[in-house]
Amino acid sequence: MTNGSGARTAAYGLLPTDTTEEVRTRGAGVSTQVAVLPVGSFEQHGPFLPLATDTLVACAVAREIAAAYPVHLLPPVTVSCSHEHAAWPGTVSISSVTLHAVVRDIAESLHRSGVEALVVVNGHGGNYVLGNVVQEASARGERMALYPAAEDWETALSRAGVETSALTDMHAGEIETSILLHAHPEFVRPGHELADFTADDRRHLLTLGMSAYTESGVIGRPSLGSAEKGKELLASLADSFGAVFELLTSARG
Repeated sequence: MTNGSGARTAAYGLLPTDTTEEVRTRGAGVSTQVAVLPVGSFEQHGPFLPLATDTLVACAVAREIAAAYPVHLLPPVTVSCSHEHAAWPGTVSISSVTLHAVVRDIAESLHRSGVEALVVVNGHGGNYVLGNVVQEASARGERMALYPAAEDWETALSRAGVETSALTDMHAGEIETSILLHAHPEFVRPGHELADFTADDRRHLLTLGMSAYTESGVIGRPSLGSAEKGKELLASLADSFGAVFELLTSARG
């Protein structure tokens, strides 16, 4: 990422700094060890949010979870399925087959080290394949979950007072701008206040890509974003995670 002067900046604090002893101690205090894997993307988010926005959001959610529950926080997967954003410079994608394999390999590696459950915290709506990964793992009897669900987001939007509907707030809008204004305000460039653009009818998105619906890359109302909303969104998602944690750590017959 670059600022206005062309100097590169970095999002410090994204990588967990646990030692192996700290992981061992935390694991000894729970009946079922749960790991949390943030999955983001590296794709355009208009002229005011960084390419790493989805990764920053996924990491922010995962950090809130790790602060509230005894989970093993993993480093993020930073490149995923962003093919619909290919028209914009900087966007990078991998295939859905590759992402599927990466997440499954991580789960298998965790299992070998005694971590029985994995939660995939998804920050990018185009990572449809993650639902299949969890679906297939559950069918094999493994403990895996995809978070947040649509219902978790709806609860968070209501609690935070987000004005834009989930349909309208598709990309680089009120939600993502709010979370970054709270968690990483230094990476939000000027201009989001004037960047609102809506396109609720996107029925051909997968066929035509994002560029058929927006010139700027924004679909949503970022002008409504605020750090206060971002803080409440993350707090709500941490609270809602309790049901997932209980489900994955409960005894099974």
